[in-house]
Amino acid sequence: MESPSLEFNLPDIHEEGKLYVVDSLNNLNKLNVCPAESQHSLDEEENTGGTGESMAGSNTRNQCLLFITFILTLIISLTLVSFVIFLIFQTRNEVDQISSRLLSEKKNIEELKILNNIILKHLNQSRIK
Repeated sequence: MESPSLEFNLPDIHEEGKLYVVDSLNNLNKLNVCPAESQHSLDEEENTGGTGESMAGSNTRNQCLLFITFILTLIISLTLVSFVIFLIFQTRNEVDQISSRLLSEKKNIEELKILNNIILKHLNQSRIK
């Protein structure tokens, strides 16, 4: 008796697609069977040949990279905050200067109004005479 064959004779261009589908199904099966944490350890075991010899080294390296990233982020954040504070002080100084100029100009305008009124009164009195 002849047993049915499980292989199909398709052209070679479909072989890569079939391998991709089988690989995707295997990955999906691993995700359904194993939780995320154990899947990560299974993938690392596959990459290291099941010995787990580089797992401690990569874990330490990942922690070191995370720490360096955290420190760099902290330094950049502090730099940006200090720059913003500097800009706030600069802006406050400029606003103070402008407001003092405006106050002095307001005083000058009031003095000019008073002088204008005095001149107008004097002119009105001289016309009457």
